[in-house]
Amino acid sequence: MIELSNVSKTFGSGDRAVHALKNIDLTIPQGTIHGVIGLSGAGKSTLIRCVNLLERPSEGRVSVDGRELTTLDRGELNRARHRIGMIFQHFNLLTNRTVFDNVALPLELMGEKRSAIKSRVAPLLDMVGLSDKTRMYPAQLSGGQKQRVAIARALASQPKVLLCDEATSALDPQTTGAILELLRDINQKLGITILLITHEMEVVKSICHRVSLISGGELVEDADVGDFFTAPRTALGREFLNDFLQLSPPKELLARLSDVQSPQSHPVVRLTFSGDAVSTPLISRLARECNVDVSILQAKVESIQERTLGLMIAELLGSAEQTRKAMAYLQAHQLQVEVLGHVQRDV
Repeated sequence: MIELSNVSKTFGSGDRAVHALKNIDLTIPQGTIHGVIGLSGAGKSTLIRCVNLLERPSEGRVSVDGRELTTLDRGELNRARHRIGMIFQHFNLLTNRTVFDNVALPLELMGEKRSAIKSRVAPLLDMVGLSDKTRMYPAQLSGGQKQRVAIARALASQPKVLLCDEATSALDPQTTGAILELLRDINQKLGITILLITHEMEVVKSICHRVSLISGGELVEDADVGDFFTAPRTALGREFLNDFLQLSPPKELLARLSDVQSPQSHPVVRLTFSGDAVSTPLISRLARECNVDVSILQAKVESIQERTLGLMIAELLGSAEQTRKAMAYLQAHQLQVEVLGHVQRDV
């Protein structure tokens, strides 16, 4: 449905050139919800604007619904954009138009008759829960209601694709949840492909089927959401996950952690459990079979769509041989094991 092939975008030239995107290859199947995350300045917004050619790529090809947009002339491109809806962080509503007229705007620009516009707008306002706000103006609405108007407007031209650029960043958590539920409902009922740019891992966790991570304009990781949350392949992916889960050693322990392992030290590990390992008493078995004491510093369980993810930070207390066996035991049971450092044992 959406395909980016070797897409690059450069702003400026010479010594002042900024390479916002570098050789991006990305395929998003029809009917899926795909999230793109990254730090500020990573290139997320540039990427989404390249999909509908609000930013024309410096190199590469962009195809949507089987049409290669980068080869179209201006008239053909404008017509193709009618099938690509877009919603923004700050809603971009016209303050001097009512809710109805804001939603009707794309249809007016397409030259639709007033009767056809009315028959199209009314069901959309009902879908987003604003059928009683038809005559109101944006200033009379809450942030969540404004975003619902923006979503209805984006759907007015019956798009095949919906682009969301930080669509929930300006909303409180409760309103964010309601908007995400609305987007999920739209995806399921209408089969619309959704590309969602966000810096919020909660958004990805809640509704995305797949997620891409970009850094410095490059695509560094692309995975199913369940795989990304249970076993990110890159250091940046693990950093995003750890920040989201807020699972890190206590500050007093961090001050004592060392990268140097010695016979007088013991490891501090971060463990990730998934699948059957979440409900298996591995830690108690580890203590018995390897004769080590396990000091659990932090632990939590997260539900990631249809998967359960368990996380733990623990100290493994025993001799060098005992902790070596303990590490081998954990790895043999398909746990993700990350050694955060070593702590000197009290003598």
